[in-house]
Amino acid sequence: MAIRAVVFDIGDVLEIAPDLGVSRRWEARLGFAEGEFGRRLAEVWAAGAIGVVTEDEVRQAVSDRLDLAEEQADAFMADVWEQYLGTGNTELIEYCRGLRPRYRTGILSNSFVGAREREQTAYGFEDLVDDIVYSHEIGMSKPDPRIYELSCARLEVRPEEVIFLDDIQPNIAAARAVGIHGIHYRDNAQAIAEIEELLTPAGNWTGLGTFCSWIRGNTFSLLAPVVCTGASSSNVFSGCDGRRRRRSLRPDALRHAQNHAC
Repeated sequence: MAIRAVVFDIGDVLEIAPDLGVSRRWEARLGFAEGEFGRRLAEVWAAGAIGVVTEDEVRQAVSDRLDLAEEQADAFMADVWEQYLGTGNTELIEYCRGLRPRYRTGILSNSFVGAREREQTAYGFEDLVDDIVYSHEIGMSKPDPRIYELSCARLEVRPEEVIFLDDIQPNIAAARAVGIHGIHYRDNAQAIAEIEELLTPAGNWTGLGTFCSWIRGNTFSLLAPVVCTGASSSNVFSGCDGRRRRRSLRPDALRHAQNHAC
């Protein structure tokens, strides 16, 4: 069955969010043992992930459980959100953008109360995809099979028509268990190549238009003959309309194109 939708995780996929050591810094500042913040706040983080507390209740719980003044609690939460949001994975975000309108696109994220507003401000995710499923808005998290089924239902596709990209193996296994094509994210070149392979029926690269849109504006220039006519060729493509043209390619995109020439 043909793929009709591609769904992306956020954390360490569309956003790159390395550990900034927020809890460790605050523990050292306030004289707590290492790991004490995590122990005291575990229930708060779990509740926020499925939306059974409000942001104000999270802030109050942080203040109460860590014995922080209001301004300290606000400063701590500001640091937490800075780490949570990380930086945008621009290359993958632009690849995702290029999938529409040929494919429906979505986000499926284990999130935290307040994430939608902040991620919209930072990255405009609501404008990037057709639908976003946030765990804190629906009361369940990956790898619960129901969350994958909900994402499919909201995109109006069957599980076998969906590709799902995530960096956590149990989340991928759960997606596959309901029939979704799961891809384990390791880096951009690998993830994009695996998505394109699934978008490509054997012997007929119909995902070419998507890939062409992704490589526009990259930085490895060459002049190459078009090989989109269906004829066997070892050359790489440069366009989709039967004309020779210059196309700008990154080295990883060039390698991918060489491996998938029509």
